[in-house]
Amino acid sequence: MKEEKVAKTLCVGCTPKEQKAADFFFERGVDDRFALATVLGNIKQESMFVSNICEGGARIPYHQCHSGGYGLIQWTSSNRYYGLGQFARRIGKDPSAFDTQLGYLVTEPQWRKAEPVFKTDGLSVSRYMNAAYGWLGWGIHGNRTHYTMQYAQKLVIIEA
Repeated sequence: MKEEKVAKTLCVGCTPKEQKAADFFFERGVDDRFALATVLGNIKQESMFVSNICEGGARIPYHQCHSGGYGLIQWTSSNRYYGLGQFARRIGKDPSAFDTQLGYLVTEPQWRKAEPVFKTDGLSVSRYMNAAYGWLGWGIHGNRTHYTMQYAQKLVIIEA
């Protein structure tokens, strides 16, 4: 019988939420260190991994954020923002919750379009960043690449 290899990721010096997000995306097949770092770096730029954050910094429940973006990736357009609420209702969870937002994020067409790039090993950070732009449509680049490179240094893929 052939032994199956198991891999996991370790984000050295990361918060529990950063590690949880790294595990979530790794388990979905984003297993290139730079691809995973790009996803994490973009989430950090958007929300600092705070799921109940309204654009501008207020920590409030989903239903109290009435302008700008909300949550892990700062859902801003009405279809994406309300889609989060509809998803949460459908699964019986809180739209402000970290796990709910991770679950919703991967159902969106924007993520599904970018995901094959993130699942392709060996691309440049620039190529992964282009996919992240398509996924998030950011207005400012900010520290995205800086955060990405920090995560690239922190991420360790462990083959067991």
